[in-house]
Formats: sequence, structure tokens, C-alpha cells
Amino acid sequence: MNTNRQLPVPDALLRWVDRIDFASYRADDDASCPLAHIPDAATSLVWRTIADGSSALLVVGPRTRAAYYDSKDVPACARFQLAPGAARVLLGTSVDELTDRVMSLNELWGPPGVQLADQLTGLASEPRPAVKHIEAALTARARAARPQDSTTANLVRRASVELSPKRGHPHTRIRELARHLGISERHLRNAFITTVGIPPKQFARLTRIRTILPRLRREPWARLANDAGYYDQSHMTAHFHEVMHVTPTAFAAGRLPTVPC
Repeated sequence: MNTNRQLPVPDALLRWVDRIDFASYRADDDASCPLAHIPDAATSLVWRTIADGSSALLVVGPRTRAAYYDSKDVPACARFQLAPGAARVLLGTSVDELTDRVMSLNELWGPPGVQLADQLTGLASEPRPAVKHIEAALTARARAARPQDSTTANLVRRASVELSPKRGHPHTRIRELARHLGISERHLRNAFITTVGIPPKQFARLTRIRTILPRLRREPWARLANDAGYYDQSHMTAHFHEVMHVTPTAFAAGRLPTVPC
């Protein structure tokens, strides 16, 4: 049986981590039902174990296209979804180097990453201690942030709120947003690329897709297109196919690719 529960974000990380989830998964016996990894503008720190007892501490960068994989047993998986603008501070690298990539935290943190991974060894059956170790490591990184890095992170977070679809409102234009924030378009673009990993326009496009997915099976698509800020339903359908590798009709019916893509 699959389980998934959201854990509280500690006060010290509220500016830096959007959510913490702990889950366990059982492989689906139906090989025709692959696991969908949908596009995501967020960078996440993920600790997971697999059936043989081994574990990995991974950084999952922004995902600009959907990917589909065979499901497998994952007894324990803790996911820290980093807030927009926070990944560069917490991970210590320009986030465009992480886009569409998954890598070991050791590659970014070096010895501290190895030490944290060692602390998590053998904790698959005790998720709370594992989560606490990760929280402590991220809190230490956040407290060491330089003032200019915190300022940029706050700027990007404000911009990300404005770029998220709002039902009944047209999407925000990048030029207008930059003017509202008192910066140039180039400044805004560079801030997003280094701290989010993708330009603000692409951030908005991925956020639209994630907005419509939960509603795809139960609401008229013309309404979804309007609410998400698309020009019309055909615009939404074309963008959906581009990033999901299937049409909205196929996705809603569960007809997903059976090989990684």
C-alpha cells in the first residue's frame, strides 16, 4: 500500500522550504501503468531507500518535461521541496546546473553531504530521525546565507507568487512584473536562472501545467485553459503535449508512455 503524508516545516526553514513529504511506495503489478514524474519548477532534496535496504540522498533539479518510469518498491522517501529562490543558497550552486538532472548531494556538498548520508543510514524504519537530520543540515546552510543571497531569494519568491496562475486573472507579463519589482527584465531573468534554474517565463509555463493536472478529469478544458492563463484550449493542448509527451485526452485516460522519455 502506498502512503504519503505532509510533515510540518520547522520555523527556521519557512522561508527556504515550501513543504516536506514522507512517503512509501509499492511497485504496481500492472506494468502498463508507469510512474509519472510530472514537470516541476521546484528543486527538491530527496532521501529514499529501496527494497534491498540501500539508500540515497539526491538533489532533483527542475524538471522541464514529464518522464515515465516503471514503478518500484520504495520503503521510505522524504522529499524537501525547496522554495523558489532558495536552492542556490541551500545547495551551493547555480541552479541552472541542476535543470533536468538528478545528482547525489555529495557532488554539491562534498564531505558534509557524505556525513549527512552516513547519519541517515539504517533509518528507513524511523523516518522522524532521518527528517530531523536533514532539517538540521538545511537550517545550518540557511543561517550561513549572505545578506545579498537572502535578498535575491526573497525577490524571486515574490516574483514566483505573481507568476502563478490566478483563477479569473490573465497571466502576468514578465516586463510588467519586473517593473513592479523595481528591477530590469534582465535582472529578473538572471535571478531566476541562477536560483530557480529556468527563466521566469518557463517557470510560469510549468506552473500552469501543474495547475491544470489535478482538474483535468473533472472540469471543462476551456475553463481550465482560461483559468491557467492560456490564450485558448488549443494553446493549452499544444503546450500540454509538448511537456507531457501525451495529449490531455490520453493522460486523463491513463494512456501513458511505457518507456522512459
